[in-house]
Amino acid sequence: MLVTRHRAWADEARFLATQARDPAPHYEHTTYGYNYRLSNVCAAIGLGQMRVLDDRVEARRAVFDRYREALSRPGIAFMPEPDGTRATRWLTTMTVDAQILGLGREDIRLALLKEKIESRPLWKPMHMQPLFAGAPYEGTGVDERLFADGLCLPSGSDLTAAEQDEVIGRILDCLDGR
Repeated sequence: MLVTRHRAWADEARFLATQARDPAPHYEHTTYGYNYRLSNVCAAIGLGQMRVLDDRVEARRAVFDRYREALSRPGIAFMPEPDGTRATRWLTTMTVDAQILGLGREDIRLALLKEKIESRPLWKPMHMQPLFAGAPYEGTGVDERLFADGLCLPSGSDLTAAEQDEVIGRILDCLDGR
């Protein structure tokens, strides 16, 4: 679902979402498009979810705040919220500086996994994916560092305080060498 106040953006999104088919009597495409149209049922579900969007965003922001308050220390960083913005915090991630902490992101991920707590590394950059092996890369390496050091934490809007306390406790145990 896309919500915008910009007619041109909506028109462009609609064009791309309907396979970018040019206005011709035959199928003609001058650019890449996608088949991203929603069925009526999926659209109705999306509209229903809009009614609880604010509550879900507040829940995600609360999860982020609890993680940041409990785990912030030298060597652990959380994504800042730039002035003038309000992040949904749909996913809480932290970066781990192994040189400062003496353990890395993977050490924490595996310790959580041992306790059946799922966490994941940040997304692997596209240029590192086997599909794009040999493709040109333009960048500074920030993406590679985030992949190496970043960890996605459990952060669903239905995560209970007790569940989050368990995650926080396991991470603190790991950081404190227990």
